[in-house]
Amino acid sequence: MLRIATVNVNGIRAAHRRGFGDWLATRGCDVVTLQEVRCPEEALPEEAFGHFHASHDLGQVAGRNGVAVLTRVPPVAVRTWSVPDPERPLARELRKHATEGRYVEVDLADVPLTVASLYLPKGGLPAHLQDPRRMRENPDGGAKYDRKMAFLAGFARHLSAARRRAASAGREFLLTGDLNVAHTRLDVASWRRSNQVEGFLPEERAWLDAQLTPRTLVDVVRRLHPETEGPYSWWSWLGQAYAKDAGWRIDYHLATPALARAARDAVVDREHLGVRLSDHAPVVVDYDMSQVSGRASRS
Repeated sequence: MLRIATVNVNGIRAAHRRGFGDWLATRGCDVVTLQEVRCPEEALPEEAFGHFHASHDLGQVAGRNGVAVLTRVPPVAVRTWSVPDPERPLARELRKHATEGRYVEVDLADVPLTVASLYLPKGGLPAHLQDPRRMRENPDGGAKYDRKMAFLAGFARHLSAARRRAASAGREFLLTGDLNVAHTRLDVASWRRSNQVEGFLPEERAWLDAQLTPRTLVDVVRRLHPETEGPYSWWSWLGQAYAKDAGWRIDYHLATPALARAARDAVVDREHLGVRLSDHAPVVVDYDMSQVSGRASRS
């Protein structure tokens, strides 16, 4: 059984103060993917990643972003956007994000699997939905919205290519991370009030729809919990959102079909020893790799 977790730590130093190190040491994960590490390499806490091997792209934006994949065994290959690959050029829309620390992908050494960690931009509202009376930030004319939608367009092509490359090497593919998109009504506690909120806009949900098909990628948690509200993985620090479990499900395991069928259990670790590690919670999935042949579909 291969246990894989993904968590947006919202700052590795803050997460360690809340007990992340103990969670990492005791949870029994084989692979852990992180988003929003928010720390340059020289400032990482001692034992930041425990006894795991860390493959990361921490980015060049001070105090923001940063992704990692932690593995018990060093991977056989690591790919990031910050290291140009002439044989695999980055999609045009993604080039401006190359140094932001948003994506890292590894080929595991002990099983035929490629695992990626993604931190997708939060985005914003399109210009026609921006009302200064209802916004915490000043209207930006839709700039953040346009930036996210361009990212989504480029990433769709990148994702398809990554999945096909994995298949050509006889590997399954797993995209994990904070996608900053809730897919369906089951993924937002107050979905009626969220139809005009970034992260639940119809066009964002349609984009995620297009990535998920029976022959390409499967939402593993939703497959195992088809009718469950949630399980949510993010809650605002404000008000009673966490206490009332009024959250969003925006942290995903998106797997190739054979790998998705091998998933046996999926849980959200809302807290560790009574403490929240972040405003996100780890999403932990157990995969029975004995059921995976390594002959992934190239669709």
